[in-house]
Amino acid sequence: MIKIRIKTRKNVPLPQYKTPGSSGMDLRANLVKDIVLKPGQRALIPTGLFVELPEGMEAQIRARSGIAIKYGIGLVN
Repeated sequence: MIKIRIKTRKNVPLPQYKTPGSSGMDLRANLVKDIVLKPGQRALIPTGLFVELPEGMEAQIRARSGIAIKYGIGLVN
């Protein structure tokens, strides 16, 4: 068993599986105000989550394939 601790800022929902059979959980942005990006523009989008993993483990955030292709969204690691 792998122990993962997740802390959140106030009123931030935890990640959730949105559809049956999903391989990953959906995150929500934790924004004070809306952000509109112009083509080619980049921005850091906070989630309000803090994750503690055991040594040697990693967590990844990836774009959902359907949303990524439809809206041209990509993530930088």
